[in-house]
Amino acid sequence: MTVMDDWVTAACAELGLDRAEVPVPTVLDLAKDVAHQVLRPGAPVTAYLLGVAVGRGADPAAAAARLSALAGTWPVELDGTAPAE
Repeated sequence: MTVMDDWVTAACAELGLDRAEVPVPTVLDLAKDVAHQVLRPGAPVTAYLLGVAVGRGADPAAAAARLSALAGTWPVELDGTAPAE
């Protein structure tokens, strides 16, 4: 097991979640897309939003794909700020 596996297993036990239902690669890929294409602090917030959506019944893979696609189209200036409207 890796440290990530150990952490996710322990966190799931703490929260009463089924470890098998946690799509770690999907969440990590989404966080990478947001961090690199939108804004680094947006990654954990987006992961939380994904969790809220999944908690309300959204399919994890589909919701993550939609958010990744949104991140891929997000306009970012070279200095990392959003363009002025």
